[in-house]
Amino acid sequence: MEAVKYRNRLMRYLRFPLYMLVIFVIGCIALAFVDKRIAGIISIFVLIYGILAFLYYRVNLKSFKNTIIEYAVHYGTVQKELIKKFRLPYVLLDSTGRIMWMNEEFSRLVDKNKTYNKSITSIFSEITREGIEHAKDDSFDIHLEYNERQYLACLQRLDMTEPLSGNSIIANFDGSPDGLVAVILFDETKMLATKAKVDDQAMVMALLYIDNYDEVFDQVENSKRAMLLALLDRKINKYFAEADAIVRRLEKDKILIVFQHKYLEKFENDKFSLIEDITSIKMGNDRDITISIGIGLGSESYTQKAQYAHMAIDLALARGGCQAVIKNGQRVSYYGTHGKEVERTTRVKARVKAQALRELMESRERIIVMGHNLSDADCLGASVGVFCAGRQIGKPVNIVIDTITSSMRPVVESFTEKDEYPDDMFITSEQALNLCNDNTLVMVVDTNRPSYVECPALLNKNKNIVVIDHHRQVEEVIENPILSYIEPYASSASEMIAEVLQYFAEKISINPTEADCIYAGILIDTNNFMTKTGVRTFEAAAFLRRNGAEVTRVRKMLRENMETYKARAEVVRNAQTYRGAFAISECEPDGQLESPTVIGAQAANELLNIVGIKASFVLTKFMDKIYISSRSIDEIDVQCIMARLGGGGHINMAGAQVQNRTLEEVHKDLEATIDKMLEEGEIKL
Repeated sequence: MEAVKYRNRLMRYLRFPLYMLVIFVIGCIALAFVDKRIAGIISIFVLIYGILAFLYYRVNLKSFKNTIIEYAVHYGTVQKELIKKFRLPYVLLDSTGRIMWMNEEFSRLVDKNKTYNKSITSIFSEITREGIEHAKDDSFDIHLEYNERQYLACLQRLDMTEPLSGNSIIANFDGSPDGLVAVILFDETKMLATKAKVDDQAMVMALLYIDNYDEVFDQVENSKRAMLLALLDRKINKYFAEADAIVRRLEKDKILIVFQHKYLEKFENDKFSLIEDITSIKMGNDRDITISIGIGLGSESYTQKAQYAHMAIDLALARGGCQAVIKNGQRVSYYGTHGKEVERTTRVKARVKAQALRELMESRERIIVMGHNLSDADCLGASVGVFCAGRQIGKPVNIVIDTITSSMRPVVESFTEKDEYPDDMFITSEQALNLCNDNTLVMVVDTNRPSYVECPALLNKNKNIVVIDHHRQVEEVIENPILSYIEPYASSASEMIAEVLQYFAEKISINPTEADCIYAGILIDTNNFMTKTGVRTFEAAAFLRRNGAEVTRVRKMLRENMETYKARAEVVRNAQTYRGAFAISECEPDGQLESPTVIGAQAANELLNIVGIKASFVLTKFMDKIYISSRSIDEIDVQCIMARLGGGGHINMAGAQVQNRTLEEVHKDLEATIDKMLEEGEIKL
């Protein structure tokens, strides 16, 4: 029979008589120095004790071994039988994933006999060699599917050497240093089905706003208004009746809708076709009726869902309306018709914002205004408009510009001390940070994204922030401004500022130089009043003309040199047609051009003059970034394309900034994005 090795407490217990014998011998030796006679007598008894202990140990050793082995075998048999009859599927793997042993439940589940010793991956493809390696360092869970049922596989390394050397009774296992990996399968099919059912029944709150209610119903005859409203309600109720939804009107143009989460996928799949169906309603109305929908989910709290729904509808309206926005926690999705933003002829909102802005400016000692980096004519024009408002109430205004491009230099140089403009009218980001304090109002114009502003650190230093912009909002926005005025239907930030100035004071003081600057902003962003122009655009231009703006002066001010003209012509010449409808070109300046991004934007406008081109894109490399300028007339929503590349803007005028990529890589990304959106039906040729 193989020798049995004893360990730890059991070994010390068996050797205890020997330890006592040694103690007695030492005691006898010590006693001999005191009384040899007594020491001799005691030594006889110690000798007798040692002989008896030895004889007892020898006689009972075999019986003792048999008892221990019997116990160990019985204990091991019980353990093995328990695992064998374990109701959960259980399998042992070696370090390579090969099956070493399986219990009856696992054998029945996979329909394999116990001699099957191939890799576990041959049964469950989800359990890979990498997962087994991961389990050696820590426990590891894998979700897998087998025979149309869902399982949770828990992988755990078993160290076969440490337990045996630490607290095992018998050590007879020559363990591998890698040990074994145990896998237990938990059937979670019913649990996942129940969870899915609960999720499907979760409440979803939606808000539906009629974007242009007043504009539409004011032009309809009284006798037809009730019929138009009834037809509108019928369409809305019929659409949501399929989802067993509760539809309740809160106000004349606001509707609350509540439905179960399982119906949301249907609405997403048809891209909220109700939005497009509503525009087809005609009952004496010349304008198309447009609606916006905001949906909130992603929280167990009904209050939080309601807040998400309000945030979603606000975002839909800030993006121009006529769309659906779903806010699922921090993730935002956009659906609906990609058409022209709904222009509002009423100026009520502009008047309210102007009054609120004046109150905020009067309550602060200083106003610092900034736009996006590499300021253009619109950004500068809006900033100058804020300067005029601050001068009207006697508040100092500083405009933050770090880099003055060649195209903007003539405009900036027109504001000189000779004309009684302060020498700190234009300051750098560093100067702005030094001037800023808790009693400073920071205004952001022509952008609503914190990463695009001229001085992002200014937003972190000061919480008194006002945002005025005409671009559609995306997920990245300036958080918690005390005043936000975002109107995507506006042609430019300069147009919005011109409207605000009309209500800022009864008689605002604007000199011709300032009027020229604001007028130039409108002129550039509308491409000489050919893009995104509405009634209010011309009214803003008329207001500036009455205050001294001169078209001839503005045109001379915006003229460019020969190098710039040739560079733009070269970009247009090198343009390539993609998919027969998209013009894509690249602008890689040689270092002599001061404003290559402006050239890229101008070239994108020029490319739209080519027959058959529905959208144009110009990629410009400048200051370690790739700037994308995109333009369209009315058939392609370039804002959606730019949004997928991290940018934004308007339906027919948008852009993006890409870092850590080459021109070739961004070019390929743009083509891949166009291909994907065509495949998904987001854009159509």
